[in-house]
Amino acid sequence: MNEYLKVSEVIDWHHPEIRKRAKQIALDFETSIEIAKGCFEWVRDEIRHSCDYQINPVTCRASEVLKYKTGYCFAKSHLLAALLRANQIPTGFCYQRLSIDDLGAPYSLHGFNAIYLPEIGWYRVDARGNKEGVNAEFTPPQEQLAYKIKLSGEKDFPMIFAEPLKIIIEALQAQNTWDEMLCNLPDLNSV
Repeated sequence: MNEYLKVSEVIDWHHPEIRKRAKQIALDFETSIEIAKGCFEWVRDEIRHSCDYQINPVTCRASEVLKYKTGYCFAKSHLLAALLRANQIPTGFCYQRLSIDDLGAPYSLHGFNAIYLPEIGWYRVDARGNKEGVNAEFTPPQEQLAYKIKLSGEKDFPMIFAEPLKIIIEALQAQNTWDEMLCNLPDLNSV
């Protein structure tokens, strides 16, 4: 599980503000499941999805997401991983390939997390942010992600990565505004 607890340039959970926020969230809870749920709900509800709210800048590093309180799904998953890892809860990264307009091509990757809960095992959660038609919840062992696979070109990749995919980091770091990112969403047919 050590690789799912690592600090990195993007999952910079040693950053003082990340550690402070992680500790503040954990103070209200006793078990790892409660802490995980608290971190998930905080990121889902307090960090605004860049596209939904049309907010700049495009963030990537967990500490940037916390500082600016905004991020695309990928960036929000980076912050959630950092908060959980700061609380010694192993966390990885998962991806789906989804239609951008729910009609077929073009497609984009969608990022979310898997959390290791000793009582359950790996449990996938999506802190993307709820809105009309999107209702992601923390209800282990029942999974309730933001999106379901509906079209033939869409995919739910089963792998749990210890670090975000390189294509995700490159896309987030190459764009300056939420609308530039919207026009350059990363896509892969397989991971």
